[in-house]
Amino acid sequence: MNTVGPYHNRQETYKYFSLPFCVGSKKSISHYHETLGEALQGVELEFSGLDIKFKDDVMQTTYCEIDLDKGRRDAFVYAIKNHYWYQMYIDDLPIWGIVGEADENGEDYYLWTYKKLEIGYNGNRIVDVNLTSEGKVKLVPNTKIQMSYSVKWKKSDVKFEDRFDKYLDPSFFQHRIHWFSIFNSFMMVIFLVGLVSMILMRTLRKDYARYSKEEEMDDMDRDLGDEYGWKQVHGDVFRPSSHPLIFSSLIGSGCQIFAVSLIVIVVAMIEDLYTERGSMLSTAIFVYAATSPVNGYFGGSLYARQGGRRWIKQMFIGAFLIPAMVCGTAFFINFIAIYYHASRAIPFGTMVAVCCICFFVILPLNLVGTILGRNLSGQPNFPCRVNAVPRPIPEKKWFMEPAVIVCLGGILPFGSIFIEMYFIFTSFWAYKIYYVYGFMMLVLVILCIVTVCVTIVCTYFLLNAEDYRWQWTSFLSAASTAIYVYMYSFYYYFFKTKMYGLFQTSFYFGYMAVFSTALGIMCGAIGYMGTSAFVRKIYTNVKID
Repeated sequence: MNTVGPYHNRQETYKYFSLPFCVGSKKSISHYHETLGEALQGVELEFSGLDIKFKDDVMQTTYCEIDLDKGRRDAFVYAIKNHYWYQMYIDDLPIWGIVGEADENGEDYYLWTYKKLEIGYNGNRIVDVNLTSEGKVKLVPNTKIQMSYSVKWKKSDVKFEDRFDKYLDPSFFQHRIHWFSIFNSFMMVIFLVGLVSMILMRTLRKDYARYSKEEEMDDMDRDLGDEYGWKQVHGDVFRPSSHPLIFSSLIGSGCQIFAVSLIVIVVAMIEDLYTERGSMLSTAIFVYAATSPVNGYFGGSLYARQGGRRWIKQMFIGAFLIPAMVCGTAFFINFIAIYYHASRAIPFGTMVAVCCICFFVILPLNLVGTILGRNLSGQPNFPCRVNAVPRPIPEKKWFMEPAVIVCLGGILPFGSIFIEMYFIFTSFWAYKIYYVYGFMMLVLVILCIVTVCVTIVCTYFLLNAEDYRWQWTSFLSAASTAIYVYMYSFYYYFFKTKMYGLFQTSFYFGYMAVFSTALGIMCGAIGYMGTSAFVRKIYTNVKID
């Protein structure tokens, strides 16, 4: 047996025997395992006591008896009122059952007492399991309720590697709306890339022609001319950003999140990770730890190019920025889980294991990446020298202010992914198994392209207004996608789910905040990297005195 909990609150789960179920006579179990991902996801495997042997049919047999006193009846009544369901595994195949039901008037409550199991086999492998709940018994205090089960084995043509296909929902994930959303996003990318290319190339060509003409003027004509545009800030455009330590740490973390996302999606496309409990989370943790040099390399090299001297502090902040955010949120939610006695409460040993990964794997690998980044690409090689005195930023129209650009910059990236967000949310917060990772890869590519295009356009307009504060603007305009994703999570919670209670609400909004923040940091890093290449390119092609 695994867990039991309210149907509408998927993450609010408790140990199966937290309800006063009885245990069968068989006490030993030959196969049991638990991974780090299972522990973090609250998987609580406990043996049900049912005596099931391969290919041995069992007629309806009573395996235990519940002495139903008032306290136990109240526990079952509470579970039935809240639509409790339970999950159990047979040969790692999950099956679900409902605890009981109430009559139409809500006065009498009934417990399902008979588990009717049908197990399909192919050769010497179990390939299919079905559970039917029968034997409805009214809950009356001070009575005894007999729990029974039966097992029927039947031969099946299902191949062992295809036995999880029955849990997938192609009609949902491969619906025409899903295909149409991908096509719509793809067309938006083509349109956006074409528009950006046409506008920027045409505009930049005019800018280059104007600047070349100005180069041919003598000093008197140049002084009398009306100089304006992005060339005027060439002495400040490569000035270090404000708060370079935090900025470089965010860029490094964003690059690492992108690498983790890319690798995990590729692994999920190759391997069916949904067939193993907690395998997706375990894979993500392993990949995140293994890609720590990416964080150190990009964060450390950027900090060095910006003239930062406290590189050890930057390395520590970059290494622990994401783990601290995730662990801090989990630590807060863990208090609520402990208060509720939920299976989602993270064991102390698991906390120690995660801390060991952070200190003995992530930190050393981040240090290696930082040293490599500082030595291989830490020297500033800007195409323009930086002026000693910052140029004053002229006044501009309100819609050219960085704050406005930041708020508007995330609309198009969010528009390219919000349909996919619905499918991802449904698979995590409802009872669906996400398996269309090819779609997710396409959406990730589309998100990257749209983000880079939007931030390049935003940066061009900002520089054309002679405002050289493009580093944070490019990062935040792309990162603002997270704000729209988090706002969408509110809509999803109130209109697409029936969640309730402090624990589930805290769990939902806490981890949605973590997801949105991580997505924002990744988008911000992607936007900055693309914009940085664009800025370097346009200033390389302009002759500067």
